[in-house]
Amino acid sequence: MLWRGLALLIVLALGGTLLYLFTPEGQGLRDRLRINATRYENQALHDLGFPLPGTPDLPGLDARLEAQGVRLGAPAFIRIFKLESELELWLEKDGRFVRFATYPICLWSGRLGPKLHSGDGQAPEGFYTVDKEQLNPNSRWHRAFNLGFPNTFDKAQGRTGTFLMIHGGCSSIGCYAMTNPVIDELWRIVTASLDGGESRVPVHVFPFRMSEANLAARKTGHWSGFWTDLKSGYDAFERDQIPPVVSVCRGHYVVESGTAETVGRPVESRCPSAFADQG
Repeated sequence: MLWRGLALLIVLALGGTLLYLFTPEGQGLRDRLRINATRYENQALHDLGFPLPGTPDLPGLDARLEAQGVRLGAPAFIRIFKLESELELWLEKDGRFVRFATYPICLWSGRLGPKLHSGDGQAPEGFYTVDKEQLNPNSRWHRAFNLGFPNTFDKAQGRTGTFLMIHGGCSSIGCYAMTNPVIDELWRIVTASLDGGESRVPVHVFPFRMSEANLAARKTGHWSGFWTDLKSGYDAFERDQIPPVVSVCRGHYVVESGTAETVGRPVESRCPSAFADQG
């Protein structure tokens, strides 16, 4: 009888654990477990000198550009997805942007959710731009792009922090760290875009791929409202294949469809006419 009682207790405990994993709190735990597993794998491979899974053929950059019909110097656009530890690079082609490459992020710090203050170890989420003044070819982490945190939205929320970067070195305290070979390719493409006439390269940073299912699974989380605002920018680009115009209105990100002329526009405090009468 004793062993039957123990078996029942084990079954109940396992059942309770499984049920917990599908609660909002359990979803957060599952996210953290996934993030940490990717971090450990990527750092181990990096320390052993191996390329990370999903790394493109970096020595074949010119051939890859030719194969996709895009060129160095074309306007560029970057999207980052924390949960998936991926950075996408898009290049303009025939008036729209096409995904040129997806790179594994070697390491980013913190959890899902925005950066709030200096020293919290969080990598930021939101809409940013990179211009020539934000490039650092002599970074202690090989090469670096300053994201421009805090932007207009972050400042309106009282968020603080400095020197939040995309850089090399696979080491991060609030940044998005790539391997050195990957940051070299990104550097070549981004600098070519800026030298080619693009005033700023938009960088959109999301907690995860912003599908309805992913957002619904986290709808009761603390950052669900903020993430809904981010999703509007994600959806606009998915629809138009042109980076949207992003503004800050009444403490929220608001998004308008972009054009070829607005790709490099910074995030500004402005209420577009479509939002002017909304509460």
